[in-house]
Amino acid sequence: MGLFIHDDFMLQNKTAKELYHKYAEKMPIYDYHCHLSPKDIAENRRFNNMTELWLEGDHYKWRAMRAHGIEEKYITGDASDWEKFKAWAETVPYTVGNPLYHWTHLELKRYFGVDELLNEDNWERIWKHCNTLLQQDNYTVQGLIKQSNVKLIGTTDEPTDDLRYHDQIKHLKDFRVKVVPTFRPDKGLEINKDTFVPFVKKLEEITGKTLDSFNKFLQVLEDRIDYFHDKGSRISDHGLSEISFAEFTESEVEAIYQAGRNGQRVSSLEEKKYKTAVLIFLAQCYKKRNWVMQIHFGAIRNNNSKYFAALGPDSGFDSINDAGEVAGPLNALFDALDSQDALPKMMLYPLNPIHYDLVASTIANFQTEAGVPGKMQLGAGWWFNDTKRGIIRQMEALADQGLLFHFVGMLTDSRSFISYSRHEYFRRIFCNLIGTWVENGEIPNDPILLKNLIENICFNNAKNYFHIEL
Repeated sequence: MGLFIHDDFMLQNKTAKELYHKYAEKMPIYDYHCHLSPKDIAENRRFNNMTELWLEGDHYKWRAMRAHGIEEKYITGDASDWEKFKAWAETVPYTVGNPLYHWTHLELKRYFGVDELLNEDNWERIWKHCNTLLQQDNYTVQGLIKQSNVKLIGTTDEPTDDLRYHDQIKHLKDFRVKVVPTFRPDKGLEINKDTFVPFVKKLEEITGKTLDSFNKFLQVLEDRIDYFHDKGSRISDHGLSEISFAEFTESEVEAIYQAGRNGQRVSSLEEKKYKTAVLIFLAQCYKKRNWVMQIHFGAIRNNNSKYFAALGPDSGFDSINDAGEVAGPLNALFDALDSQDALPKMMLYPLNPIHYDLVASTIANFQTEAGVPGKMQLGAGWWFNDTKRGIIRQMEALADQGLLFHFVGMLTDSRSFISYSRHEYFRRIFCNLIGTWVENGEIPNDPILLKNLIENICFNNAKNYFHIEL
């Protein structure tokens, strides 16, 4: 049997192979959105074994293991690390058809030189081999990042974070990768969740201000934006279950804020009014500072109440939401901002793929700022869409409705320090798509055109879009 992960993996025609090996393969990585730990980067964490590196916090793998009938003890429970690795190895052959099968073997090949297909027969040999390598200096967190040719990492951080680890990273002598915080104020928008009151109190604690009015609350959020800006941030992120827009008055939003601050639940319409007011204010702040505003929407979270009670959030019990109108509120939100010249650079990531064409056609209504190509972005395939099918579907929708040439490319959206293989995965799929179009005669085989297209989407567009000095 030949190698599974070979030089031309996923590249199915001559042009695709040329595009990947000539242009895409050596491009650096601009990972503008992820969930990596700044603490682990600053302290240059060394992993004791593959379970710590590979399975810790990885709810993609956890879901697959549950689907394979693995007992929770061997997933998030108190089983030993080697038992958890064994359980994952036994699951891997059954992930055929899922991107986990590709990612698993890309990661084993690229970081550990393993060409074998992981399974229940060879797991112990691979476990020992990889664990031995993890003790080497180039397998620490910083070493793995350097191996991956990463130029920028955008972490995800709450407004209440002090960003101390980002400060530490800036002063590292032998680590030249730019690591910037991303402002993620979800807890300040979710007025009906139990996290809202503690969030307001934490803001009061760290600022020494009493947030007894909505305007004071907004002012402190802007103060925190400035704090993030001073630390190098130029990116925000918002995770919304659905897109909300409702007309509001100042007095209405003040009353809603007071109810939420006192721990009271507000109505669905009141929640929409509140979220609209906060999002408009935040977008205005981002526009003033030339930030990029990301909106990830369409997840329905923590659906298994028994396991949420036992394990908490981000444990693998989230899925795609089908609730709520999208086109109306999205256009209304953008229009409200654009009418005030307050629409920032915006990236939209719909989790439900049926919204790709809808979002791509919506953002085209607001591509009106001269000198800012691709200001409004249909973001890369996210979460349940960073599959081969999802990646192609997202790029085809963008090409159909807008300008694929200005797409800022892939991101990891991951907590794993070896998930940079997802950039390779994306690039191979991307080059194969473009190569197929070329060979079908749908776009010209123009070397300059193709070189610019591939290199821009792999790296250059993101570098230019975010305006963060490397």
